[in-house]
Amino acid sequence: MSTAEKTLSVREQVSEEEWQVRVDLAACYRLIAMYGWDDLVFTHISARVPGPDEHFLINAYGLMFEEMTASSLVKVDLAGEKVLDTPHAINPAGFTIHSAVHEARHDVVCVLHTHTRAGIAVSAQANGLLPISQIALIPLVSLGYHDYEGIALNDEEKPRLVADLGSSNYLILRNHGLLTTGTSIPDAFVAMYALETACQAQIMAQSGGSELTMVNQKILDGIAAQSEAVTKGMGGMLAWPGLLRKLDRIDPSFRD
Repeated sequence: MSTAEKTLSVREQVSEEEWQVRVDLAACYRLIAMYGWDDLVFTHISARVPGPDEHFLINAYGLMFEEMTASSLVKVDLAGEKVLDTPHAINPAGFTIHSAVHEARHDVVCVLHTHTRAGIAVSAQANGLLPISQIALIPLVSLGYHDYEGIALNDEEKPRLVADLGSSNYLILRNHGLLTTGTSIPDAFVAMYALETACQAQIMAQSGGSELTMVNQKILDGIAAQSEAVTKGMGGMLAWPGLLRKLDRIDPSFRD
């Protein structure tokens, strides 16, 4: 038998639990592309690998999000070292941001970061996200801000980013973009859906030129409990099965 024939597939080298995370993370990349929130190859989503090791999965740098598959994802440790052989590199700025959150927040399974036009536009506004829509209220109850320090290549930025995120699930990176976290990949995706939609609605409302109506603080204070009653958590597990069915109808190759 030749050497090539002896080579194991990625699926044969990982646990069933890791493979499921890989499939869901590849699906998340495909969904980001489908909704138009990708930025060529320059943003990133990561997911913690189940088990005692501090390993997480991140995109193969250079692949379009619409090309991402379960097998192409790169497994790294908190030092940025690959722990499963792959020809692919990783985005160094992506590693800085994601490793900071995964190392500090053990409750976080998935970290999702985007550079959408609406997200960047709101991140550049002094008042940030405004309470002008129902969907904006959801991130506003768990939202932090992190000031821009240049392209995220400096490890010294990590503690400041982590401190600004705190225990929140949403972070606006000023002059940069958006970040969400979740205890699952579906929850991180639905969180981004809420934050991105809120930013789009804000930019559209502001473009009308009329005075904006703000939701009052009393309603904002009660929105977390109301949202929990409707979404049964962050809403990921309600929406995710349907999203996977949609992806399977379009192109099921993310499962490869």
